[in-house]
Amino acid sequence: MERKSRFLFLLGRIQNSWRLYILMLPALIWIAVFVYTPMYGLIIAFKDFRVRAGIIRSPWASPLFKHFAAFFSTSIAWTTITNTLILSALTICISFPVPVIFALLLNQIKRGGLRKTVQTISYAPYFVSQVVVVSILTVILSPGSGFVNTLITSFTMGDPVLFMTRPEYFRPLYIVSNIWQSMGFNAIIYIAALAGVSPDLYEAAIVDGATKLDRIIHIDVPSIMPTVIVMFILALGNIMTIGYEKAYLMQNGMNTIVSEIISTYVYKTGLQSAQYSFATAVGFFNSVVNFFILIICNAITKRTADVSIF
Repeated sequence: MERKSRFLFLLGRIQNSWRLYILMLPALIWIAVFVYTPMYGLIIAFKDFRVRAGIIRSPWASPLFKHFAAFFSTSIAWTTITNTLILSALTICISFPVPVIFALLLNQIKRGGLRKTVQTISYAPYFVSQVVVVSILTVILSPGSGFVNTLITSFTMGDPVLFMTRPEYFRPLYIVSNIWQSMGFNAIIYIAALAGVSPDLYEAAIVDGATKLDRIIHIDVPSIMPTVIVMFILALGNIMTIGYEKAYLMQNGMNTIVSEIISTYVYKTGLQSAQYSFATAVGFFNSVVNFFILIICNAITKRTADVSIF
């Protein structure tokens, strides 16, 4: 009886808001076709995949977890996992607070035209291709004609620094370029959250003599904290996932020791070496780890801060 009443309640909500569900339909179809349907291909990780035979007719691996065992038996496995965790953790720790701080500062600009101009300039780099970003880094940091090395050699009279080939510069360059590229776009959700703060709170704070810093600390930060926590949970849920494009483009024979991450390794073994089952097994392991991290972080924040994504 209770299930029937819940079903009738859900059906009533759908009937009352059917226009909104129609608007959602294209997005749901896209997710079903491009997100859930390809998950069928995960069984390749448990098969000796043959292109001509296809997924169904390809023989099952013997033993079933052969490709997972093959990955962990290689020395490159722990190197890629370590590099991925370090790069992702550094990116979260350094890059994650920047959009929050930027949104808080942008919220203090009261002139509408200036505020829109700054916001547009800040999120424009997000739409720049990773190829272009790495090309800009290469040109700027070129040991021969790059202006950074020109300044270094002019003021120190020393040799140019090989930024793009030395391993110790890979992670800082990756993180700094990531901040420049994504700071403005990632700040949009926090700006939207700040837009929902009641003006009455600011007026009351001004009457009580609160400074701008006091208003940021006691009004703005608590108002967007639930949004920050949700975004932080999602960021931690992707800690093992780093897009291979920028890392692969910045990678060379000199910095592979720190630039070889799971996504670049999967790309090389899966597409370049045509080891589809092996690459799928590595990617599947990556997704499972992300899933459990997401569940754990969500449970912790739900108990401690009463904020969760589900």
